[in-house]
Amino acid sequence: MIAEEQLQKIIERFEFVEAKMNTQLSGEELVKLGREYAELKDVVDTIRSYQAMNVELAEAEAMLKDPDMKELAELEYYDLKEKLPALEHDVKIALLPKDAADTRSAIMEIRAGTGGDEAALFAGDLLEMYTRYAQGQGWKTSMIERSENELGGIKQAVMNISGDGVFANLKFESGVHRVQRVPVTESGGRIHTSAATVAVLPEAEEVDIVINPTDIRIDTYRSSGAGGQHVNTTDSAVRITHIPTGLVVTSSEKSQHQNREIAMNVLKARLYDQQRQALDDERSDARKSQVGSGDRSERIRTYNFPQGRVSDHRINLTLYKLDQVLGGDLSEFISALMSADQAERLAELGL
Repeated sequence: MIAEEQLQKIIERFEFVEAKMNTQLSGEELVKLGREYAELKDVVDTIRSYQAMNVELAEAEAMLKDPDMKELAELEYYDLKEKLPALEHDVKIALLPKDAADTRSAIMEIRAGTGGDEAALFAGDLLEMYTRYAQGQGWKTSMIERSENELGGIKQAVMNISGDGVFANLKFESGVHRVQRVPVTESGGRIHTSAATVAVLPEAEEVDIVINPTDIRIDTYRSSGAGGQHVNTTDSAVRITHIPTGLVVTSSEKSQHQNREIAMNVLKARLYDQQRQALDDERSDARKSQVGSGDRSERIRTYNFPQGRVSDHRINLTLYKLDQVLGGDLSEFISALMSADQAERLAELGL
């Protein structure tokens, strides 16, 4: 049973915010309150539905004592009794602390790992998979940096994915993805195991990270494509080095001004991610979640071509639909990962 006092405090805060929004406010205050109102509204709607069902259940229980109403009351009572646990679970989920970054867009980095050319080809498969998934969600993707090998595989790719709730959906994709298949470079038909790493970073907002101009070094250079062919004929590519951390970010679009902006956004996202990781490390003794750890050295998923299966090792979920998954159908994995993370956090809070 959820404490009524806890629910009432949330309702009172929502009513305060709602009333405050009808007063004279500055634009900044209105935006801040509007965001809190939107976050609280769904929570409060769920709480009120739960409270109303509890009232109906109490009324039906009281009617059971009336011989004339008992038969009708029993139908209603047991129907409500059956529905209440699901609504109570919804309330508990709504009460879980929100990750402030969940609503944000994200920057995804994919790198070939062990396995040489085959790892790069697999990294390219992952890039295509996530691009198709993003398109299916109605999100916008734009390539920030892409480095290919001679076979057209991806040595490294950095992509911006913009839309509502991007980070919430993709944050559990960070980690080592492993592939088992016969490489195109293998003449003997033997199955090889290769890997690629994925990192998903929430986009940083201006208030999150402030970079001191003296802490960065900006270099321009001429970018080149596969095989050494020049992509640009001018020194428009940009490399930014963050001196205190040693982080290096590059961007090689056609416009030098655009490259500076893109590279700074990526740098801010990486610095913001470092801050979030540091906070997670502080909490690590209290929380050992395999789903939400964000440990990018952890092997999280295996794509087995001979058996046509994909297995997520954190939640022990295996799907025999390899082609569909690589085609961008990640919904089952993402839903299961979100549910597992919610279950772990509910258990931690004793809800």
